[in-house]
Amino acid sequence: MGGVPELIVMLTRDDHTVENAYEIFTQCRNTGVQFWGMKEKGLPLKQMKELYAYMKDCGKTTVLEVAAYTDKECIEGAQIAVECKCDFLMGTMFMQSVNELCKENNLKYMPFIGNIEGRPSILSGSIEGMIEEAENCLEQGVYGFDLLGYRYRADAVALNNRFVSQVRAPVCIAGSIDSPQKLAEVKHASPWAFTIGSAFFANAFGGTIGEQIEKVRRLVANA
Repeated sequence: MGGVPELIVMLTRDDHTVENAYEIFTQCRNTGVQFWGMKEKGLPLKQMKELYAYMKDCGKTTVLEVAAYTDKECIEGAQIAVECKCDFLMGTMFMQSVNELCKENNLKYMPFIGNIEGRPSILSGSIEGMIEEAENCLEQGVYGFDLLGYRYRADAVALNNRFVSQVRAPVCIAGSIDSPQKLAEVKHASPWAFTIGSAFFANAFGGTIGEQIEKVRRLVANA
């Protein structure tokens, strides 16, 4: 997509929203990050609605990432995004019913691509197959893709570079970005965005959550 990729701060650890997500967002809302997200598990719906509304009041763009793979779980996750009035739905395996729900509610839909299992999620499949799958999804009108690049069982760097360069749509590289080296690789791949969640809570970049966010933004800008 060109330019510096957007950081999406996920208030999540091990694919679950952290209990003190509201407090963390309050502490970090002035870091300059535009995109903030949660997972569909970890907080009661009422608390999710309150936090997303607060994010909106602060002028932020909101993301729900749904780590679900069955038809029932995917549509339930999409309905949470609708109820929370999110801007983006990331995750779920591509489903036409989810796609239609997103279109009806002005949600930008970025499904997972490839073969995914587990929580935290693991990705497998051929790069060629994932690119072909993405092209088919684009024909159905999805906005872009949630690529679990560093959860890939094979060559993550090759996947990220080829997928981003060959798929003509916004791509978010999500999951397990936890080092300056990976940030440099992400910058080179040049996706639209990338997520960091667990790494912040594991103190992978050193400092408070807010300090780590600023470090990551500087590292990506200067990579």
